[in-house]
Amino acid sequence: MIDTELEKVQQYLRGLFANDNINLRDRAQADGSVEVSLGEEFIGVIFKDDEEGDISYDFHMSILEIDLPE
Repeated sequence: MIDTELEKVQQYLRGLFANDNINLRDRAQADGSVEVSLGEEFIGVIFKDDEEGDISYDFHMSILEIDLPE
C-alpha cells in the first residue's frame, strides 16, 4: 500500500470511529498490508485487495476469548 492510500484509509477509519488514536503503519514483513493500532496497542491488519480493477481494503481483527469481560 502506498503512502497516499495508507493516509486515506487512516483518515477514513479515524472519522468512522471518531478516534484520532487509530494509526496505520507499514508491515516490513508483508507487502500489500498494514498494521492497525489504537494508540500503541496492535488491533489488526488491513489487506489491500485489487481484484479485476475493483480495489477494497479488508480489515481483519482477532478478539481473543481471554480478553473478553466475564
